[in-house]
This record gives sequence, C-alpha cells and structure tokens, in this order.
Amino acid sequence: MLRTLFSIGVMAILGLILLKFAFGILGGAVAIFLALAFVAFKIILIGAVAYVVLRVIAPGTARRLRDRFSGAPSTL
Repeated sequence: MLRTLFSIGVMAILGLILLKFAFGILGGAVAIFLALAFVAFKIILIGAVAYVVLRVIAPGTARRLRDRFSGAPSTL
C-alpha cells in the first residue's frame, strides 16, 4: 500500500517536471504559431471585407475572381 502511494507520487512529480520542461521548450513555438494564426486571420478578414465590397460595387468582377480562385473550369 505504501509502496503504491509512493510510486503514484513519484510518477506525478515526474509528470509535472516533464510538462514544465515540454511547455518551457514548446512555449515559444506555441506563441509563434498563435501569432502567425492571428496574422492569417487578419488577412482573411481583410480579404473577406474587400470581396464583399467588390461584390456590391462590381458583381461581374467578383464573379470572375470567385471563378478564378475556386478551381472551377474556365468558360472562355
């Protein structure tokens, strides 16, 4: 019984040390990933707003852009 409790305690402490080590090293990578994801989200948001404005102002141009980037076959 005492040996089991001691084993569980040692494993918990080792797990905490490994988590601290992993997040200490990978914390920078996670931060870089989140920063890049935030920049990508801002670019997507700006593109979506520009597309909506273009769709209101010039629907034909918006249709040609959608056809070009959607991968649909060209109808030339």
